[in-house]
Amino acid sequence: MADKDALTKDYMQDPERFADAFNYLLYDGKQVIKPENLKPQDSASLAVLYGEDGKVVPIQKFRDVLKLASIMEDSDAVYLFLGIENQSEIHYAMPVRNMVYDSMAYNKQVDEKAKKNRDAGKASKSGGEFLSGFLKTDKLLPVITLVVYFGADEWTGPRDLHSMLDANEHILRFVPNYPIHLITPADFQDENFPKLVSELRLVLEYLKYSKDENKLHKLVNEDAAFKSVSKKAVDVVNVLTNSRIAYNKGEERVNMCEAIEKLISKGEARGREEGRLETLKENAANMRAEGLDDEMIARILRVSVADVKIWLDSNEN
Repeated sequence: MADKDALTKDYMQDPERFADAFNYLLYDGKQVIKPENLKPQDSASLAVLYGEDGKVVPIQKFRDVLKLASIMEDSDAVYLFLGIENQSEIHYAMPVRNMVYDSMAYNKQVDEKAKKNRDAGKASKSGGEFLSGFLKTDKLLPVITLVVYFGADEWTGPRDLHSMLDANEHILRFVPNYPIHLITPADFQDENFPKLVSELRLVLEYLKYSKDENKLHKLVNEDAAFKSVSKKAVDVVNVLTNSRIAYNKGEERVNMCEAIEKLISKGEARGREEGRLETLKENAANMRAEGLDDEMIARILRVSVADVKIWLDSNEN
């Protein structure tokens, strides 16, 4: 699990893939978020709770990836905190997990603004502004978290908070819901993959069809983009799908078409060899049943006597 999580986290740190995922989520693939306008943020969030007897209980959480995005919308600059949580396995409490991350991010903004206000002497000496340090005119930046599920199977976990609660519809009306934003290969329709413009598209397509050998082989051979894929992408699909796509040490780009053809050729050769071996074992057993000794069987089949003994004696045991 640690290897999978580390690989996907490193893969999605890349500004182009990060921007690509959020352009798909927020703008249906339109290239609004520019990689160069993403600023990495400290992924650690700290909150202070007060337990029994006023005891301070610090809580620290670590996101996978968090960036500050500067976006131009209709000639106006919009700023957002964008976070990605990478999942190699289904997380059955994801809505609560994301809700905690986002709440802590908002809390951090409130604390930072309050500190600046107090340091600048802007906070009132009494009233609500004095208590919180947060001014009536202060605003927060939106926080959006996206879950990228690197699995071939359908996401069977909850997609919002309400689906996790044991409550009737009447009660749920009074409980704010918290949906998750999710990218998962199984949800992708083929016509939507082109809305991703980075290499992330190739990884998600490979994952979607990784359990269908015929479709995967057709996909990789018909899409020229698979002829030059980063070794990081190959590492991701190898670990997540137990593929064995090989590349040379020091090679930065990999031709997945050629690599998969070699895998198929090796598999076919191995299959032929295994079939030949089974035929030899069957013939050896028939010959011994006819009364031939092991040395004669070995000469006829052109194998060693030791092999004949291993095949036939192990079957008898």
